[in-house]
Amino acid sequence: MGRGSSEPSTGAPAPRGFMRQRLDRAGREAVKFGAVGGAGLLVNLLVFNLVRQVTDLPVVRASVVATVVAIVFNYLGFRYFTYRDRDKSGRTKEMSLFLLFSAVGLVIENGLLYAATYGFGWDSPLQSNIFKFLGIGVATLFRFWSYRTWVFRALPGAAAAAAAVPVAEGGRAEGGRGAAGPPSRQRVP
Repeated sequence: MGRGSSEPSTGAPAPRGFMRQRLDRAGREAVKFGAVGGAGLLVNLLVFNLVRQVTDLPVVRASVVATVVAIVFNYLGFRYFTYRDRDKSGRTKEMSLFLLFSAVGLVIENGLLYAATYGFGWDSPLQSNIFKFLGIGVATLFRFWSYRTWVFRALPGAAAAAAAVPVAEGGRAEGGRGAAGPPSRQRVP
């Protein structure tokens, strides 16, 4: 018997509900997106400060160079880590959409830095880094939404199939292949 309950314990966890599964998947995706994005943030800020120290490029141009380097880094991380289980059939379309949404993110990120630098005259290295960081943050919200919605799309039916096949008490998915043969036909609502 379980502690504090009158029900016998089966030892197996209760099956998760549909919403719980979706939240778990979204949570794992957000953590992976954050890991790649965090590394991309470091690349972006390191390249930005390196370009500012080594060249005479103006602040916003240095930021654009750093953002482009981070975009390449992030694409590789998203494609081969965060969204590696997503549809890979249309790489040309995926790359085109990624570049389009990344360009919008670049404008958001560097637009904020431009407004701070040339609109308000805040152009010390510390102020530039603060507004670069804030611009990256605002652009990241847009990028997360656009990448998961348009660029790295889920395989058709993969999410529905995962949610429609509940796990039986014995640990085997209902309707799946058992020792006896082919899966049983179940109607999915």
